[in-house]
Amino acid sequence: MADKIRLGMVGGGEGAFIGAVHRIAARMDDRYELVAGALSSDPERAARSAADLGISSERSYASFSEMAVAEKQRDNGIDAVSIVTPNHMHFPVAKAFLEQGIAVISDKPLTVSLDEALELEALVKQSGCFFAVTHNYTGYPLVRQARHMVKTGELGNIRLVHVEYLQDWLTNKEEEGGNKQAEWRTDPARSGPAGSLGDIGTHAFNLARFISGLKVEEVSADLTSFVPGRQVDDNVNVMMRFEGQAKGMLWSTQVAPGNENNLKIRIYGDKGGLEWNQENPNQLMYSPFGEPTRTLTRGGHGLCDEALRVTRVPAGHPEGYLEGFANVYSDIADALLHCKAGASPESVMQLIPDIGAGVSGMKFISSVIASSQENGKWTKLNA
Repeated sequence: MADKIRLGMVGGGEGAFIGAVHRIAARMDDRYELVAGALSSDPERAARSAADLGISSERSYASFSEMAVAEKQRDNGIDAVSIVTPNHMHFPVAKAFLEQGIAVISDKPLTVSLDEALELEALVKQSGCFFAVTHNYTGYPLVRQARHMVKTGELGNIRLVHVEYLQDWLTNKEEEGGNKQAEWRTDPARSGPAGSLGDIGTHAFNLARFISGLKVEEVSADLTSFVPGRQVDDNVNVMMRFEGQAKGMLWSTQVAPGNENNLKIRIYGDKGGLEWNQENPNQLMYSPFGEPTRTLTRGGHGLCDEALRVTRVPAGHPEGYLEGFANVYSDIADALLHCKAGASPESVMQLIPDIGAGVSGMKFISSVIASSQENGKWTKLNA
């Protein structure tokens, strides 16, 4: 078996949510070994967290900057670092490790500003390092099946792309009730200027881009903070104009009672349509025009090789969030091993969201905010 990837982690200590998810995803296919971490900005919490995870005390660091330098100097230093901090720390942490020539796996959104994103993109190109953004929904088998069907023309010319990500957990002012996740996600100093837009809207945008293969050229947006006193948006409505005259809509919200993680996408061309829902991820609805709608199942008949490759258990046994996340991590492991063998990062990215996907997400956020501030004025993403 190929060598395991020696993985470090910044953030993700006691009380964190997404760090545990990343660790499960990295372990699922036994491709990684977590050997180092700067797991909290609180040194005592960082040390306790490292001990709980079996990281030796000598590789539990009080700061990410110390970790980057020390791991570079070790003969058995980390091959890659996972960044699972609040958004405002993504840029400085990624910068520190890229400057040491260490590959980066970053949670989304890429940064808190487009300027930071563009500077990070330049650093990635300058360093030649591998860089991935964990848009985990790209790892679902039926999402990859949908992408394949669009790419091979089964839907014909794409006309409509509708995507939504609906939650309800911020319907009340949870940030004042001791909810750690709500506190930082609604604090513009840590989340950046985007609330729901940056937290889940970027996932919806990335999914629309990933499956359709189309670039968004212009947006007309309306951001709202429904909860009194909230400093960032909790509801986002966006109309989108894609290249090739396709039109679309994106809705992300965290104040829609009855919705937990209701990520849904519908794509329609002149030959047919597709519909996929993250809360029922083992089914993909395919509607050829003029014919009955068909239900494609994960692991079932008629799927493409790429969808079958990332299917873990036989059809009828549910797979979902953790497995999709693990598929992204497994693909990253393949890419990192190719890089160690001398391949360029660009040549092995394939379906992995890269620095370009991260920058595209930040252009989307920036343009949506600018459009909303001008009462929904159509705004180009590359402006």
